[in-house]
Amino acid sequence: MAGFSRLGALERRVERTGTSLSWLLAALLVAYVWLVVGAPIDSVQGPIQKILYLHPPLAYGAYLGFIATGLGGVLYLWRGSEAFDRMAIAGAEVGLIFCTLMMVTGPIWAKGTWGTWWSWDPRLTVTLLLWFTYLAYLLLRSFAEPGARAARFAAVYGIVGVVLIPLNYYVIEIFEARSMHPDNLERGSLGDGMGMPFLVANLTFFVAFVYLLARRWEVENLAARAALRESEEGDRK
Repeated sequence: MAGFSRLGALERRVERTGTSLSWLLAALLVAYVWLVVGAPIDSVQGPIQKILYLHPPLAYGAYLGFIATGLGGVLYLWRGSEAFDRMAIAGAEVGLIFCTLMMVTGPIWAKGTWGTWWSWDPRLTVTLLLWFTYLAYLLLRSFAEPGARAARFAAVYGIVGVVLIPLNYYVIEIFEARSMHPDNLERGSLGDGMGMPFLVANLTFFVAFVYLLARRWEVENLAARAALRESEEGDRK
C-alpha cells in the first residue's frame, strides 16, 4: 500500500468529516423542516412560494459541486495527486445531483407562477447547458481508459466548465428584460419572517453538500485502494 502512504492523512480527514457532519446534518434537517412549515405564506404566489427554501439552495449546492470539480482539477495538475482527481469526480457527481433536483423543482415553481413548466428563459437555458456539461464530464470519466492522460484532460475540462457558473448566475442581469426568471436575491428582498428559514435552508443544504462530497470522495478513495491492493497481489503471484 505504498502508493497511499502520502495520502493516508488526507483520506482520514475526509472520512472523519463525513462522520462528524452526519449528526449536524440530522439536527439541521429537523430545524429546516420546522422553520419552512412555519414560514409565512406569500400573499401573491401562495404556498408554492415555499419552494424558495429548496430551489436556490439546490442551485448553490450545484455551483459548489462544480467548483469542487474545477478545484480538484487545478490541484491535480499542480500536485499530481490522484486523490484530488477523485475529489473532482466526487464534486461533479454531487453537483450534478443538486443541479438535477434544481431543474426538477424549478419547473414546478414556474408552473405555479408563470403558468408554464418550461420556457427558454436565459437562466433556464444556461442551467440546462451547465447540466449537460457536467453530465458529459462524468460520461468522459466513465468511458475513458483510466490513467494520467484521461485525468489531465478531465481536469482541464472541469476547470473550463467553471466559467459557466458566473454566467449562469449573472445571465439575468445580462439579458435584463428578456429574462422571465426573478432577479437574484439581494438584502431586503425577502418578506417578513422569510429570512431565517431561508438562512437555515442554505446552511442545511451546504452541510448536506459537504457531507455527500466527503462520503463520495471516501468511496472513490476506497475503490482506488482496493484496486491498488489487487494490483499488488497480482504482481506478487
